[in-house]
Amino acid sequence: MTTPEGPGLKAQSPQRAVLLLSGGLDSYTAGAIARDEGYELYALTVRYGQRHAREIEAAHSVARDLGAVRHIVLDVNLAAFGGSSLVGEGEVSKDRTLDDGRIPATYVPARNTIFLSLALGWAEVVGADAIIVGINALDYSGYPDCRPEYVEAFERLATVATKAGVEGRPLKISAPLLHLSKADIIRRGLAFGLSYGLTHSCYDPAPSGHPCGRCDSCRLRARGFHEAGADDDALAGDGS
Repeated sequence: MTTPEGPGLKAQSPQRAVLLLSGGLDSYTAGAIARDEGYELYALTVRYGQRHAREIEAAHSVARDLGAVRHIVLDVNLAAFGGSSLVGEGEVSKDRTLDDGRIPATYVPARNTIFLSLALGWAEVVGADAIIVGINALDYSGYPDCRPEYVEAFERLATVATKAGVEGRPLKISAPLLHLSKADIIRRGLAFGLSYGLTHSCYDPAPSGHPCGRCDSCRLRARGFHEAGADDDALAGDGS
């Protein structure tokens, strides 16, 4: 937002935020919330060796729809470490009991910490005031780096680990979806007029990009749309 210029007044630059953008519906909605709050968005997508690389294509579409000032796709090959079915080590869990508290095989060790660290570096360069991340502590797959205490801890780290923080300009780690159910997230996005058909969520899509319908992410998404009383327009195309 800018203020009118006049005697004694100067134009005020809009706040900037680095958005961690996966191409899924959560980061899309988080970005829309930040945009509505007046942030200019700098979108960062990480190609980390994930088997569901279809989400990179979705991220490009979402970044354009959100009007991101710039969108960077960064290559950091976590598949070299292994340790997760999402980077090709073992099979993606299907039809398992959701919300049972167990950490599934799709957990990628330290992924959010790595992603947030990359976002932190770019945030300092562009003079961002916040990093926006679409993590959620309610309807998620049991990942330890999707909890409120994790977000709080990383924000403390960002304050002591950066020039901006030392100079009294600490970056905010904003997780606007943290305490929302998947249905509530979808309702928020639909209220903004978001086109969820642009997004992709499936952990193990077919070669065509069509969702498997059985992984945790597909099932959480389907449950969210059902509870929100809405149709998932992605199912008519390649998304999840």
